[in-house]
Amino acid sequence: MAKKFRGTFTVMVTAFDNDGLIDLDAQARFTQWQVDSGIHGLIPLGSTGEFLSMSYTERKAIAECVIKTVNGRVPVLVGAGAESTDDVIENVEMAENLGADGTMIIPPFYSTPTRSELLKHFERISQKATKPIMLYNNPATANVDLTPDLVAELSHFQHIDYIKESTMDVTRVRDILDLSEGRMNVFGGIMGYESFLSGACGWVAVGSNIMPKEFAMLFSFSDKDKNLKEARSLYKQLLPIIRLVGGHRYVSATKAALMEIGQPVGLPRSPRLPLPDNELNMVKEALERSGCQRAQNL
Repeated sequence: MAKKFRGTFTVMVTAFDNDGLIDLDAQARFTQWQVDSGIHGLIPLGSTGEFLSMSYTERKAIAECVIKTVNGRVPVLVGAGAESTDDVIENVEMAENLGADGTMIIPPFYSTPTRSELLKHFERISQKATKPIMLYNNPATANVDLTPDLVAELSHFQHIDYIKESTMDVTRVRDILDLSEGRMNVFGGIMGYESFLSGACGWVAVGSNIMPKEFAMLFSFSDKDKNLKEARSLYKQLLPIIRLVGGHRYVSATKAALMEIGQPVGLPRSPRLPLPDNELNMVKEALERSGCQRAQNL
């Protein structure tokens, strides 16, 4: 394995300007704030990054902006998912050529591929990749479930070393680690804290867009410091943010919260809509309950 990834990785929002175009200045500023706040890694162009609503040229520009701004200080994994195997391979090549440390790949999300098709899909991708691949299991959105036994089989392919496991079943962390016999490293998705306790080496988090320092600290308390009392206390503090960005609000609520704390990244891109005005108080309440402060170093 080329490089060990550990910690809390933010699955980043994409910054848009008032005309709905990508805003590279805002993206760079947001990236810098994340790194300065102590985040352990960054993942642009995931679902939270609205990758399906962007062109290839736009995705490349965002990936390049994040990679250049980070400048090697933390790992950057670029979302490379697509419906076509050839398109995924093209996205992986683009990310690696730009200097990404690896890629994150969701399965094809419309064709509902069979087990054999999934194995061939990821085998072809792995043969073209030169850096680590993080599988992304989110059956609620991809219509495909990468079950622990399938993940164990996929772990035999070169470079497929990680998975973001985004079901609500944390026993999957245990089962993936057991069945893959050490070949696969698990990052929690929705259930970050619970996944740490089951052996996950990291968390791909949405809420760390808003509170990167605290979400990174939660991993450190749970893993490095082995201070479960502090970890549990911090987890309870962060629950309002975790709940705020859960479900269908993960883009709109995150962007509304960032606007509220003084780190604007624009509005979601159509077909997504901004958070309705009657739900903005929910954002303010979650920020207050979690003790979130206005962003610094703007």
